[in-house]
Amino acid sequence: MRVDRRIAVPLVGLLVITLFGALGYMVLEDWSWIDSLYMSVITVSTVGFGEVRDLSGPGRLFTIVLIVGGVGAALYLLSMLAEGVLAGQFRRIFQRSAMQRAIEKLSGHVIVCGYGRFGRVVVDEIRSAGKDVVVIEQNAALESELDQAGLSFVIGSAASDDVLAAAHIATAADIVVATSSESDGVFITLAARELSPKIRVHARGESEPGVRRLQRAGADQVTSPFQMGGNRVAAAILRPSVVDFLELSTQRRDESIDLEEIRVDEGSSLVGRLVGEVEAEVKDVRIVAIKNEERGIGLVPSEEAVIEAGEHLILVGQRDTLARLARAASK
Repeated sequence: MRVDRRIAVPLVGLLVITLFGALGYMVLEDWSWIDSLYMSVITVSTVGFGEVRDLSGPGRLFTIVLIVGGVGAALYLLSMLAEGVLAGQFRRIFQRSAMQRAIEKLSGHVIVCGYGRFGRVVVDEIRSAGKDVVVIEQNAALESELDQAGLSFVIGSAASDDVLAAAHIATAADIVVATSSESDGVFITLAARELSPKIRVHARGESEPGVRRLQRAGADQVTSPFQMGGNRVAAAILRPSVVDFLELSTQRRDESIDLEEIRVDEGSSLVGRLVGEVEAEVKDVRIVAIKNEERGIGLVPSEEAVIEAGEHLILVGQRDTLARLARAASK
């Protein structure tokens, strides 16, 4: 844990002065370590207690030096310590207030409930794609880790309406229920669906009954990490080339090739154009599927297929070319 310099320096200074006083009494008065330390503490702290024992002449002179020099330095260090603590508290309050104002300005962001191993992977992938993320974490001990990671977060239970509201669920596009407890996941899904009926809910399920209940609670997609992991291993054995192809969009093993999804906005330059025409113009990209809200997903569209506004294009090709095409698909 990092310690603020304004707090560390006064603490070390106070410790040095106290130990110096204890050492002086041990040498001059031949007192025990406990008596010497006690005398040093009551002298430096100016509590006004009486002497442990009668002091000799050199002991009294040393006490005068300790009072004149040590007490003044101790009071100064104590004021520095108080200032450092108060400044740290005010800074934390200011940072949390600024973060909350930033969250309130977000729109189309993703809320991730739970910053465990599963939640961390989700957050890292979404952030790498440049999308805004707000983490809801119940364990306050992870606050410093979330802060150091530069994440926007809310400490509290995601099952609470107030916590979900603080994460600005009203304008969020997706919410990921990454908690390990299926009962909590069901409750969070119900709360999210009630507060934002149009939000897309992605939940984590550990068992078949849990997956079924999450779906009934209103989750749009339920993922079982164990089932996915098993399927992934089996697919790597049976269809390794297919797995390598699909991992283009997840593992980033090839820096130049990617599998991407883009949405065609109303007013985009792609609206009304033929698939074959776009592929002929953009050499390094192929449209492998088109998702339409009414017709569903159409694989390997024909060259005569017309691109419509609101459709989602699934493309594979060179990453820089995909980025240019994504800009063309926007307004």
